[in-house]
Amino acid sequence: MKSAVFYGKHDLRIEELPKPEPKEKEVLIRVMACGVCGTDVHIYEGDKGAADCPSGTVLGHEFSGIVEAAGASVTQYKPGDRVCIDPNALCGECYYCKSGIGHFCEEMTGIGTTCNGGFSEYCVVPQSQVYKIGDNTAFEEAAMAEPVACCLHGIDMCNIKPGSTVLVIGGGMIGLIMLQLARLNGASAVVLMEPVEQKRDMAKKLGADICLNPSDDIPFALKEHKINRFDVVIECVGLTKTIEQAIELAGNKSVVMMFGLTKPEDKVSVKPFDIFKKEIELKSSFINPYTQSRAVNLIDSGKIDVSSMVSKVASLEELRDILSKPELRAKGKYIINPWM
Repeated sequence: MKSAVFYGKHDLRIEELPKPEPKEKEVLIRVMACGVCGTDVHIYEGDKGAADCPSGTVLGHEFSGIVEAAGASVTQYKPGDRVCIDPNALCGECYYCKSGIGHFCEEMTGIGTTCNGGFSEYCVVPQSQVYKIGDNTAFEEAAMAEPVACCLHGIDMCNIKPGSTVLVIGGGMIGLIMLQLARLNGASAVVLMEPVEQKRDMAKKLGADICLNPSDDIPFALKEHKINRFDVVIECVGLTKTIEQAIELAGNKSVVMMFGLTKPEDKVSVKPFDIFKKEIELKSSFINPYTQSRAVNLIDSGKIDVSSMVSKVASLEELRDILSKPELRAKGKYIINPWM
């Protein structure tokens, strides 16, 4: 089977690997769509994502497909089922799993990060990580269940209430998901800040009330739009300057969600007195604990749009260029179809 194998920084090879066989409690998935995530870029650049990625690993953790075969003890899935995957398999036995915060599992398996994932024609996964998708849900949409699940965990911690005013910094896939979730949570005004005009236009179509360019006179623009205070600021870029900007723009008694993934060695300059005098809550969000079913429900129901921001469905042979060229990723979300 054709697969994209990671060997180290800037070393991704398209290789032929043996088609895997599912064990007793495993399911073999014929991968139909796999999203390119910022974590994949971090790994390709030699940085640590949510976990260390061993050399020789097939990347890809946002994927969907068709059940090809099932192990002897699998009862809920059969060949032909349309499914998507939660890539974070918990051990269920460590202190964190038993404490109800399993996303900090000490023995977590990350499909596509610590073991072989979905940038391949086939992938074997534990049955516990498989979720059925609706008959009318496209595979490209279902592949986005994992990022939506991650966003749901983050948005839950933002404490958005009906009538809240929300600022989303960054109009990539994650920012566009976040603005829709903020809307669904009852925000009365959602502002998106993004330098790329095309992404600002997409944000308007997806429900943003105001779209600003970071080069604008932000205080003047907010005053002009009668925005007195942001209850919540969600940073979706992962740069130190945008995190600092999020803190600066946050209102009194507000929440700043640091959702974007920075490089591990990055440091942010923060004045504690500014946090103190505005009584800001700084929060962060780590992966997608117990939110995959909600994500699938939102996508199946059409309550959230995860396809408008897709730039291209590409082949495995194009993956290296996508990971290495920011100018390509700036155009939008990429989905890999291993069969192209």
